[in-house]
Amino acid sequence: FVLAVILSLTNLRLGSPLPIEYTGIEQYRRIFSDSAFLHALTNNMLFALMVVPAQTGLALLLALAINQPLKGRVAFRTLFFMPVVFPLSLVSVVWILLLAPGSQGLFNHVLESLSFGHWEPVDFLHDATWALPAIALTSIWQGVGFQMIVFLAALQSRPQELYQAASVDGANKRQQFMYVTLPQLRNALVFVVLVTTILTFRLFDQVQIMTQGGPQHATTTVMYEAVTTAFASQQVARGAAITVVFFSIVLLLTVLQRTFLKQQREVE
Repeated sequence: FVLAVILSLTNLRLGSPLPIEYTGIEQYRRIFSDSAFLHALTNNMLFALMVVPAQTGLALLLALAINQPLKGRVAFRTLFFMPVVFPLSLVSVVWILLLAPGSQGLFNHVLESLSFGHWEPVDFLHDATWALPAIALTSIWQGVGFQMIVFLAALQSRPQELYQAASVDGANKRQQFMYVTLPQLRNALVFVVLVTTILTFRLFDQVQIMTQGGPQHATTTVMYEAVTTAFASQQVARGAAITVVFFSIVLLLTVLQRTFLKQQREVE
């Protein structure tokens, strides 16, 4: 990181015969005035808004479901967690096939069947409107198992005496969930939201394999912009400046999370 900061203050380019010069914050001024970088940052924020609530909510529902004394729940836990251990490259290739245009893709085929032929096939990964949501769906499917395990661990560590006391006081299942379960899951919720947000900002693999930042830069992210700038365009100093900005965003999220938890403990 220190090396990235140093490089971001120069004009270093790969293969350039010119000597390296100190340019101060010129690289930062350029990236924040560059519409491509600002668009990539906006895409990251949109991606986070799609993935974080959906993935967190789905993970909580799955954890609540498989925490029940149901037959075969161990198999369900394994099934839901399995995508987490798959390489992102493999997951991305599989979802390219699922999202293929026309009737070749499973999604288009299912939607056409459900609409009795009224669904117009969509080329999800090459449509500027659908490309980012399609990658978000891929990421939710691949990562929800990790958050589910975190919630499941928190659910299994709950003091059962609280539920017995709530039942004695006449609380129904919904009230027990709202006033007993959710407060007990607060730390797990904050952790899951923080980690998921960080992972959404470091989105790269799915974009590189599925869309290469297209169409019309609709899926370009901060990390994708940093890598392509540093190695494809050979502008190392500019790429370093982008990574420093990315680190600053992650650091800010971490500080906010720690401050929130500290304030909650002080209230208690």
